[in-house]
Amino acid sequence: MRVEKVTTKGQLLRWKFAIFAIFFASGLSVATWAARVPAIKIALGIDNLQVGLLLLGAGIGSLVGLSCAAFLIAKLGTRRAMPISIVTFAIGLIVIGVGTDMAHSYPVVLAGLFLFGIGNGSVDIMMNVEGAGIENHTGKTLLPMFHGLFSLGTVAGASFGALTIRLDYTVAAHATITAGLIALVAIVAVTNVPRSAAEVADASTSNTRTTWRERLAPMIDAWKDPRTYGIGLVMLGMSFAEGGANDWLALAMVEDHGTTEALGALGLATFSVSMTVVRLFGGPLVDRFGRVAILRALAVSATAGMILFIWAPSIELIFVAAVLWGAGVSLGFPLGMSAAADDPTRAAARVSAVATIGYVAFLCGPPLLGLISENIGLLNTLYILVALAIISGFASASARESKPVTSSHTAVSETKPAADEPTA
Repeated sequence: MRVEKVTTKGQLLRWKFAIFAIFFASGLSVATWAARVPAIKIALGIDNLQVGLLLLGAGIGSLVGLSCAAFLIAKLGTRRAMPISIVTFAIGLIVIGVGTDMAHSYPVVLAGLFLFGIGNGSVDIMMNVEGAGIENHTGKTLLPMFHGLFSLGTVAGASFGALTIRLDYTVAAHATITAGLIALVAIVAVTNVPRSAAEVADASTSNTRTTWRERLAPMIDAWKDPRTYGIGLVMLGMSFAEGGANDWLALAMVEDHGTTEALGALGLATFSVSMTVVRLFGGPLVDRFGRVAILRALAVSATAGMILFIWAPSIELIFVAAVLWGAGVSLGFPLGMSAAADDPTRAAARVSAVATIGYVAFLCGPPLLGLISENIGLLNTLYILVALAIISGFASASARESKPVTSSHTAVSETKPAADEPTA
């Protein structure tokens, strides 16, 4: 068998759409769980504290998945590891449904959320590594668009969730249908992901074995690299600001600005749409002006949006603030991932490290803000996010583009497809 690089438009297009599909499926799964939280709470007869513990279980699972992802990539390669991770969170969804409607068991639902977190956390690293590999092949910034597909997946998941609720589907039926669709996406998508050079080498040298220490070395080295922490600061600030908006923006509009609940929900929707639009269409701006300039400009946008939100004297200005806030936080996470993956040979370990920083902020930040707000008020608490956005802007130099490198991905075939044209 002859090993060739991905050099045709057809190969590259199939690879790109495969990763688009996986980002979309991940977003779909997250929204599926989120849409059924009220039904799960009623079915199990639990209070908000117990719901919070369920969220904590998913968060701990995500951190486990993030930590294991680099090792799985080193051991199996993303092409083989991604289906395992996707099926894991699909099974987690089914277990959540079974625990809710059949077993009526809080521990079973918690176990399902832990599995769900592990699978989603690990596939998050893998799909970002693949997205960065596509960027290396094309020389274009694409990770923001991939993250935009995740956002579209959440919109689709929430919409489908609303439909299943209207049709009176049980949580188990809804979760099983979604899990089946996600598993199908995984099977179809990964067949179009090329094997990496490491996977090919592993397949052709079955007598060569690496030790655990050798496999863990890149992960340890990633945490020793100062650039990891610089990129981590960018992601930490923007993840805090994004998570804070998701959990507290609507409530702040209702309780502190005196709007209706419907306007609060519309404000959150405005934030989400603004963020999604910039993710889908912001890549060319990054290619033209560079990561650092765009990250600094967006840090200014986020800072201005949050300050305006705190001080806004009218409903109209609150919505302007939501647009600026959403746009400002839109690219911090995807561009941080892209920067961490500049060197394909160390991409998995570095992406895992910076993603861990970002996810800790995203998962732990909103509860921490809630605790602080009990003492100083919610709007005053948002000044913490303002300070972190400013720090993120100053740390943006860490995300500066490295010297272009050749991607490690390869396609394995006997002959080069004649019908495909060479890529530019």
